[in-house]
Amino acid sequence: MGLIANLRARRPAPATTNTSLSTVATRGTRRWACGLIVATAASLLAACGGANRTGPPTLNWYIFHEPSGSFQAAAADCSTAARGGYNIRIQELPAAADAQRQQLVRRSAAKDHSLDILGLDVVWEPEFSEAGWIENWTGQRRQQVEGNAVKAALATATWRGNLVAAPFNSNTQLLWYRKDLVATPPVTWDDMIRQAEDLARQGKPHHIEIQGAAYEGYTVWINAMIQSAGGQILSDDGQRVILGPQASRAVSLIGKLARSPAADPSLSVQMEDQARLAFESGDAAFQINYPFIYPSALQNAPHLAKQIGWVEYPRVDANTPSRPPVGGIDLAVSAYSKHKDRAFDAIMCLRNSANQLRNAIKGGLPPTLASLYQDPRLIAGGYPFAAQILESLQRGGVRPKTPAYQSVSIAISTTLHPPSSADPARLNQLRGKLQDAVESKGLIP
Repeated sequence: MGLIANLRARRPAPATTNTSLSTVATRGTRRWACGLIVATAASLLAACGGANRTGPPTLNWYIFHEPSGSFQAAAADCSTAARGGYNIRIQELPAAADAQRQQLVRRSAAKDHSLDILGLDVVWEPEFSEAGWIENWTGQRRQQVEGNAVKAALATATWRGNLVAAPFNSNTQLLWYRKDLVATPPVTWDDMIRQAEDLARQGKPHHIEIQGAAYEGYTVWINAMIQSAGGQILSDDGQRVILGPQASRAVSLIGKLARSPAADPSLSVQMEDQARLAFESGDAAFQINYPFIYPSALQNAPHLAKQIGWVEYPRVDANTPSRPPVGGIDLAVSAYSKHKDRAFDAIMCLRNSANQLRNAIKGGLPPTLASLYQDPRLIAGGYPFAAQILESLQRGGVRPKTPAYQSVSIAISTTLHPPSSADPARLNQLRGKLQDAVESKGLIP
């Protein structure tokens, strides 16, 4: 997913209403004439003093709270660039991803016309598309979005051959390590566990920090492991459960790490921020996490930050490239917007190179435009690992694509939890739960 929001969503502004005919008709002879004109020829409304009463249309952009102010700046810049075509108003969603989805689902199911631009977590697109809640991108607009797009980011915005959203920002994980403790960074999970155990025997910081709590982050880890092993959880159409022999190898490695001295004792309740804090404390040698941890270390642990190195997400097998996690936000046009064409135009502005560059430098959100990863301003602005991020995103592993993703994710993260109990023997149980999920049996709202 994208960055975690911090504020509650604001209530949408009430819709502006036109003056009623009954009111107009009480204003004397001229007012009566104008009322008649309104009723018979709406195009002449301007002659009755009704022109530009409401100004440019407001486009409500539902998105998580971005603390750096980058989104607010983009909305202001694009509103100015529209030259009266529209004004973008940010409507901040709740802090938790589940609550964000819940609000957008409820509003969409109610055919809420205040919805114009939707910021969707990269796993919600199939659900919103299948329900008919968002518009497809077609023609020249689709070509513009697909051109110069990071491969994995574009994959998140595509469903059943249709482009249903436009990638706005992306995210992926790297292996971060202590250069003062690790002479040669590991390539595989087995290598990393072995090095951590060696450090433990020497009495040195040795933990591997990763997300093992029973939540979406654990699903992200499991999916990345299975895909890195060459397998997948669901079929491409989201209708069948796969979980072949590669899943056994992946799940075995999760259990191996969790039961080894390499694991942080709090692994089973650890999320992204807890992993960051544990690494900054100096107790860990390795961390699997998103790039937000680097500027955090520069600020909170500058001496440690000088020792941080980074390499690609660990491989399951040495000869098979890993499939790192893919996160981020895509922007979609609501099917119930009264200003769809303007919403499409606004999204193209919001995701342009200038705004994506600012989102990356100020907000730490990796771009979805491949060319920006060669931009010296990005590298100098705090992305010395830009090449590794792009490489990870170009081969990244998208999470299972299905309208029932919410239920699929919960089935995965709970069945194989805690990580110390992760074992191939649990895969049969997981297969059954996943099949129920894709068939909407006991679907979790």
